[in-house]
Amino acid sequence: MTSLRARIALLLVASIVGVVALATLAVVSVVRGPAPEATIEPVARQIRLLAQSLPGHVASANDVQIELGDQPAKGQEDERATRFLNRALEHSGAAFPATVVRIEGKPGMVASVQLPDGRWMAVDIPDFSPPANRWLVLSGWITLIVLGATAVSLYFATVLTRPLVMLETATARIGPDGILAPLPEEGSGEVRATARALNQLWSRLKSAMESRMHLVAAAGHDLRTPLTRMRLRAEFLADDEEREKWLHDLEELDRIADSAIRLVREEVDQDAVEPVDLERLVRDIEAEMISLGHAVSIGHLDKVSVKAGALGLRRALRNLIVNAATHGKGCSLSLSATGSHAALTVADRGPGIPPELLGKAFEPFFRVDPGRRQSIPGAGLGLAIAKEIIERYGGTVTLENRAGGGLLQKVVFDAVS
Repeated sequence: MTSLRARIALLLVASIVGVVALATLAVVSVVRGPAPEATIEPVARQIRLLAQSLPGHVASANDVQIELGDQPAKGQEDERATRFLNRALEHSGAAFPATVVRIEGKPGMVASVQLPDGRWMAVDIPDFSPPANRWLVLSGWITLIVLGATAVSLYFATVLTRPLVMLETATARIGPDGILAPLPEEGSGEVRATARALNQLWSRLKSAMESRMHLVAAAGHDLRTPLTRMRLRAEFLADDEEREKWLHDLEELDRIADSAIRLVREEVDQDAVEPVDLERLVRDIEAEMISLGHAVSIGHLDKVSVKAGALGLRRALRNLIVNAATHGKGCSLSLSATGSHAALTVADRGPGIPPELLGKAFEPFFRVDPGRRQSIPGAGLGLAIAKEIIERYGGTVTLENRAGGGLLQKVVFDAVS
């Protein structure tokens, strides 16, 4: 009962049933039959007159069937009606013993009155009491109301919450790349307005994202020219130590500009998605890392494929492995296929990352120790680029510190059967 649609439907059902129940109660109170106390008095007077003027045989007067006998009429006694009839006869001045019974298969009731000569006079009297199955009828009536109110309420609750459902559906349709397909602007006025607002929102977000990407790419590209001029000037410095410092800083600036351009390129230029043999890709990257002098080893590798862009996924995994091999003093790789998932683990032997900084490790230009910027190459964008690529293809990447020391990088993808 947490959804807005369910709450609106429940409110409408409760309101409709409550109003109908009150209306039914008011109608029943107004049109219900007379109480037995109000109807038994005229019957008692008629019985008294018949008893006083009745001849000694069976008769019919004004369509009232009268029978005389030595015993009262047989049937199931109605104690309430009997009590009212005896009280009414007493009030009318004819305290005749009387009993009222119901005879199966016969409408109405039969009143038996003992005459002064000992005989019993049986008279048909009307039955003004409610029907015996009144509660069954009332239950059916309420059930019909509840079912009808529920159907109507669910329909209108669905109509009222359709824009919210559209919001939820549109949010769920946003892929890892942040792209939302245009929504059709059709339906009721509210639905059209919601679809139009979502389309306008996405259009503005897309423009802002493209503008940001163009700005970063342009800034990275435009830095190349002044960096080249500064490098040329640094070459003519007479002090060798000062020249080396300038060239080192300029190289780092160049790496930052190049990494920024590559980050933009990863978000803009996306290769085709296809099944990729992850086990083979890991072995290729391991061979490349060893040729570059990195301490990388392979553990257990399962044969598994995932859906991704081959070039993009290679760049992402290469960044993770280079990060582990550079900052973690070497790393080991393992690949396992469990159920419908493939998990690649990169375990290094470095100092790890303080727990309070694990959540920031994927931020652009992040470094655990800014003072290490000069001693270890890199612009701090490797993990950011890797995360962007992996999530684009529907995967996840997480970091955690190992119990025995070092950092554990874990990449999980849906396996391709």
